[in-house]
Amino acid sequence: VQLQASGGGLVQAGGSLRLSCAASGRIFSNYALGWFRQAPGKEREFVAAIRWGGSSTYYADSVKGRFAISRDNAKPTVYLQMNSLKPEDTAIYYCAADRPLVPTNQYEYDYWGQGTQVTVSS
Repeated sequence: VQLQASGGGLVQAGGSLRLSCAASGRIFSNYALGWFRQAPGKEREFVAAIRWGGSSTYYADSVKGRFAISRDNAKPTVYLQMNSLKPEDTAIYYCAADRPLVPTNQYEYDYWGQGTQVTVSS
């Protein structure tokens, strides 16, 4: 599985961005695709994830109500709609794919995209 993340950029606080993660290769129904982020000087953290089969989604508490993850099985692509952005959302955002038992656990993902920078100015 290969992943290509895109859609990052510079936005003012309160603004919105939509990230995309295009997947190539075989994505099976037991896969999950997740978004993780790493801010300067901090460890990488979970943001959101979605099961490829079914409708289960998962969110970090810090983004609940502001971010929404969705997928397009036909493409196949996963999106992260980010609204009401805050300066603390500034980070490199990575998408990942695998068959995790726990979709919020980054260590259960073997396939990673290259990352896309999101910068939120105050």
